[in-house]
Amino acid sequence: MTWRTRRPPPEGERPAGEHEVHGIAFRDPETPEEPPPAAPAGRRVGPAKLTVLPSFLLLLLLGTWLWFRGAHLDAIAHNAIADGNVWLRLRQHIVLTVLSTVLVLVIAIPLGVLLTRRRLRPATPVVVAVANIGQATPAIGLLALLVIWMGIGMRAALVGIVVYAVLPVLSNTMAGLRAIDPTLAEAARGIGMSPLGVLFKVELPLAVPLILAGVRTALVLNVGTATLAYFGGGGGLGDLIASGITNQRMPVLVLGSVLTVALALLVDWLASLAELLLRPRGLEAGD
Repeated sequence: MTWRTRRPPPEGERPAGEHEVHGIAFRDPETPEEPPPAAPAGRRVGPAKLTVLPSFLLLLLLGTWLWFRGAHLDAIAHNAIADGNVWLRLRQHIVLTVLSTVLVLVIAIPLGVLLTRRRLRPATPVVVAVANIGQATPAIGLLALLVIWMGIGMRAALVGIVVYAVLPVLSNTMAGLRAIDPTLAEAARGIGMSPLGVLFKVELPLAVPLILAGVRTALVLNVGTATLAYFGGGGGLGDLIASGITNQRMPVLVLGSVLTVALALLVDWLASLAELLLRPRGLEAGD
């Protein structure tokens, strides 16, 4: 039994299991203290997040399709969309976006990790400067140089998209790893973790939010840059947009533009869901 002295509380407000003798308050050890109420578990993904944007995209595509069906299409416009050309260009655009994003992740995340290690830190300014040059160069000019060097085709377009999108993932990976409190890594090493164990079990999980934000930015950049692949023979929805502009056929131009915008919004929405679902639960303060 424990005892303590304190100012007596008003009548009727004494906690359960506590009594007072000669001004000394006693609490029975058998009476457990009432635990604080548990905070309600927040939803990681709310209903609005799952329904608002997909509903908007469905309405946008449905409205565009109805408008396109009612539009007057001459022989030139028909040739631009004939033989499944719309689906072909859409598939090419998706393939360019997916492949370029995978290559960006394979290049930028390991490189960002290496540049935060002590031995390779002196090389950081040079690597970041090269990545900055890639993004500072106009995309169409970069693609033209790559076509001259590598020839016409999807390969030149893919390399151009990757070079253009490496910087966001690289810089966010480095920023996420640098923002980690060094004492956490020291504590992990102190309990016997290897350097790789500290990296994969402590540092990378804590850097996940910033890394995912960079990946989301790169995805949207890749969707937009892939429209320029047409000028290098790489295909994609840029074919419809260029055909509509060159031939002055508004329905073809609108169709290519709306599909590009819808794809960019869909990719951004999927990336935002991945940000919420892949973020470590311990970092969800306030959710």
